[in-house]
Amino acid sequence: MIKVTYVASDGTKTDVEVHEGNSLMHAAVANGLDGIIGECGGSAMCATCHVYVDEAFADRLPPIDDMEEEMLECTASERRKTSRLSCQIEASSEIDGIVVSMPETQI
Repeated sequence: MIKVTYVASDGTKTDVEVHEGNSLMHAAVANGLDGIIGECGGSAMCATCHVYVDEAFADRLPPIDDMEEEMLECTASERRKTSRLSCQIEASSEIDGIVVSMPETQI
């Protein structure tokens, strides 16, 4: 299991144990976390699972592909240097302990 800390826009932190291979979006939705919607079910087609990855982990993630890049241009909240779609982040030992912050709004 991989530890993921989700930080709500109000600063509330929630630690979730995620099975390796699951997306951070699916884990957030399965655990009922407010702040990640995932309208498209994880196919990188809606940007409602936008998160800000802690800078300490940003370089550990695979590069953003063209589809994710396009969706990140459509986020409801400000896009930042560490913006990612949580449906495109797969839990793995390389990111154990990752911290992701949720924006104020997704829609």
